[in-house]
Amino acid sequence: MVGHVSCQGLLMSTTQEIRIGFIGSGGIAGVHAERYKRVPWVHVVGVADVVPDRAQGFIDRYGFAGAQAFTDYREMLTMDLDAVDICTFNAAHYLPTMDALRAGKHVLLEKPMAVTLAEAVEMVRQSRRSNRMLTIGFQSRYAPETILARRIVSSGELGKVYYVESGGGRRHGIPGGSFVRRETAGGGAILDIGCYSIDTVMYALGNPRPLTVSAYTSGFFGTSPTYRSGGWGGTFHHTDFSVEDFGAAFIRLEGGITYSFRIAWAMHMESLGPTLFLGTEGGLNLSERRIFHDHDGVMAHTDLSAEGGSDQQLQKVESFARAVRGEIPNPLPGEDILHSEAMIDGIYRSAALGREVAIEIPAV
Repeated sequence: MVGHVSCQGLLMSTTQEIRIGFIGSGGIAGVHAERYKRVPWVHVVGVADVVPDRAQGFIDRYGFAGAQAFTDYREMLTMDLDAVDICTFNAAHYLPTMDALRAGKHVLLEKPMAVTLAEAVEMVRQSRRSNRMLTIGFQSRYAPETILARRIVSSGELGKVYYVESGGGRRHGIPGGSFVRRETAGGGAILDIGCYSIDTVMYALGNPRPLTVSAYTSGFFGTSPTYRSGGWGGTFHHTDFSVEDFGAAFIRLEGGITYSFRIAWAMHMESLGPTLFLGTEGGLNLSERRIFHDHDGVMAHTDLSAEGGSDQQLQKVESFARAVRGEIPNPLPGEDILHSEAMIDGIYRSAALGREVAIEIPAV
């Protein structure tokens, strides 16, 4: 097993090869597996899945010769592993993460980090106690638009940013399977795709603390007998649908910033609008990659180019693997997601209560 020494947040490795185990072998695990195969010094040596024979099928399908299959991930954690890649459904993120960290393994955890803020906080605390990395799998951090937003906002070119809005969504795209049941997903469109939008905005702004939120959620399409699933994730019956397919929120952030958030799995509209950053010296339409300024009283705009890798999933898993062997720091620590998790927690609480709520973030 790779030896590690903590050094100012950087994990120092004594060898070049690393050994990884998968917990969960569903759709996103396959995406990760294809990318690990392109990193020659990463070896997938174990796969755990609660469905009998599914782990072995995953090993055979992706050609991980010699890897062991398990139905109980806790047995796999006794192996000589450096790290685990957790690709379970949302509500099953917490326990495997905690157990893996306690077992001394570094963790790459698929988004969303957790279904409650309390779980996310405990994950971060355990990561610190174990002195092991907890990396959250937002491949969107490597997207050209995200890199562009971070660069423009942090440069000060927009002046003081006072308002942001994001409006991602799908016109006809409710997934099925575990995604639409609260007991497995924890939430719907907000946790599935809204978390990407929130993370991009918070990353660009420098992760300000959320203060209050007033939110609304609904599930008109998912509960309709006439709606037909978009296809991925499996089909579902409308009586099984117990999460939201639409969410909207008005969030106050520290520093006098307000954030208008909207997300949908299904709607009678092509789009919920672009992602915008308004500042005292300029504005950024991130969706169109266009920046606006006032030059001597004349409004002008400039089209921007953006840089970023073409395979963000590869960048995500390779960056994690490089951090495990000590080349770079943790690319996306769990600590960096706590403000977003608190925001999502507040959105659900506000929607349930039908009023604005304060956002409290426990110390870690």
